[in-house]
Order: sequence, then structure tokens, then C-alpha cells
Amino acid sequence: MAFWLGLTGSIGMGKSTTAKVFAELGCDVWDADAAVHRLYAKGGAAVAPLQAAFPAAIEDGAVSREKLKGIIADNPDALKQIEAVVHPLVGEDRAAFIERAKADIIVFDIPLLFETGGNARMAATVVVSIDADEQRRRVLARGTMSEAQFEAIKAKQMPDVEKRALADYVVITDTAEHAKEQVQAILRNIWATLSNA
Repeated sequence: MAFWLGLTGSIGMGKSTTAKVFAELGCDVWDADAAVHRLYAKGGAAVAPLQAAFPAAIEDGAVSREKLKGIIADNPDALKQIEAVVHPLVGEDRAAFIERAKADIIVFDIPLLFETGGNARMAATVVVSIDADEQRRRVLARGTMSEAQFEAIKAKQMPDVEKRALADYVVITDTAEHAKEQVQAILRNIWATLSNA
């Protein structure tokens, strides 16, 4: 039985970069956001059911995230309908990944791990973190969202201090080298735990 490690962190904290480090060091990594992208892409499993419920959300045979955001803004109840379609499909994607996974440590990269209670299924959890000023600088430097959009996303996420308090491990992503050292230490710790089990 593989060791399940939940990886999370607020927007701009360096979660995707840290997930890549885990993959480079031999872990199998499942990315919840990437799963949603697959489901929304042309031919993806979420396209037909979302088209039936919200025809305006489909663009060029794929689900448009921008159009979905607009639909949710106009009708807050739409979010429940969208989640009712998407969450089971994400669960199927995750189950298929687990079936294929070969590594002894499987990392589940889930942005809302604690908010959705997903941490309960994990053997341990990792939170990536950086100070609030650097977080803001990173997100706004991407040029993909306004300060107001950043604040709205942050408002939906559990505060960093609370996530760190709940986590088994914290990775500070101030430099790539430091983050990698911390990931290596976490894996050594887990290997030690597994070999003593």
C-alpha cells in the first residue's frame, strides 16, 4: 500500500513547483487542477454534462472557465450544479491515477485539501508557504489577474497560518534550492517511517 501525501498551499505559494520536485524525486503526483483541465478540454468527460446544464459555458467544444465564472457570478446556485457534475469526475480521474501509480509515495496536489476535508484520507500533509508580500508579488507578476481577483481567491482559501498549523510538514519556498532540501528531508522522514512500520 502506497503512502498518500497531501500537498497544498494558497495561491502563489509555490505548490506547483514543489509538486514537480516530488515528481523528480520519484513520487507519483496527481494534480487536481490538471484533472479539471482534462475534464474541461475538448472531448473531456465534463463537456457534455455541463453543455446540457449551461450551454453558454461551452466554447469551441471545450468548457470555458471564464464563461463558467460569469455564470456563477450571475447565479450563485450554479456552483452547486457545476460541482455536482465535476466532483465525481475528478474522483474518477483520481481513482484511475491511483490504479496506475507505481511509486511507494503518492502525492496528491490539491489546492483546497483542508477546506474540503481531503486531508482526512492522507497519511500526512505538506503545506507550501511564503510570506504574504512575496505571495502577492508572485501572483500579480503573472499578469493573469487583478489585485481584486487575487483577494477574492485568497478569501475562499483557509489562511496560510491555519494551514501550516494543520500540516505535518511545511515547505518554505523562498528559493528553489531550499524548497528541494525540505522536500528531500520530508521524503527521508517518510522512508524512515515506512521502513519502521
